[in-house]
Amino acid sequence: MSNFEGQTAIVTGGAQGIGGAVADALRAGGARVAVWDMDAALAGEKAEALGGGAIAVEVDVSDWDNVQAAVKTTLEATGRIDILVNSAGIAGPNMTVEEYPVEAFESVMRINTLGTFFTNKAVVPTLRAQNYGRIVNIASVAGKEGNPNASAYSTSKAAVIGFTKSLGKELAGQDIAVNCVTPAAARTRIFDQMKQEHIDYMLSKIPRGRFLEVEEAAAMIVWLCSRENSFTTAGVFDLSGGRATY
Repeated sequence: MSNFEGQTAIVTGGAQGIGGAVADALRAGGARVAVWDMDAALAGEKAEALGGGAIAVEVDVSDWDNVQAAVKTTLEATGRIDILVNSAGIAGPNMTVEEYPVEAFESVMRINTLGTFFTNKAVVPTLRAQNYGRIVNIASVAGKEGNPNASAYSTSKAAVIGFTKSLGKELAGQDIAVNCVTPAAARTRIFDQMKQEHIDYMLSKIPRGRFLEVEEAAAMIVWLCSRENSFTTAGVFDLSGGRATY
């Protein structure tokens, strides 16, 4: 386990799922965790369970003003920001492109893609000023492979990959690493947004023959957040159980 003593980590969508597992692992390494989530009650419960001065911040990552306010709240409470793990996201409906509601497509893009842009943009000035930081954006194997009947989700996660590569190169001259992971499906509450046939399709594509465990995702993500990850940036790390073809 890496040593995160004295560091503050923001985890968006940190109340549950992959974000929740990452929050647990970072806290186990000594980090103070800011749990950013739309569900204020759940975020509060998570922060209390984490201990170690963890705080809960109610935030909608798709709202720029809200994200800026959340950064201010976090800095006021903790005095610093060292790590951002951007895990907040939605799946959207499972429909063909011609059936897909325009407003639903826009919602997925706003939360998954603009939310990533907003959260990264908001913390970068602090990381630049201290010449240190680690950012991990959660993309998806769908962003590489493209899932049928999930055009918005696949598009939004492909955009997260491209965005991460761009920002990582911008910050490569400082001790700031920006990477992303491309998980296969994990059995979290995001499954509640999907049709069973789509869940079955995703499982059928994983050579391991099972879904990703959130603790497995957290193990890789936490290393990317560590000081030991001192060279790799603008990278894409697979958690696909063998599914990814590149």
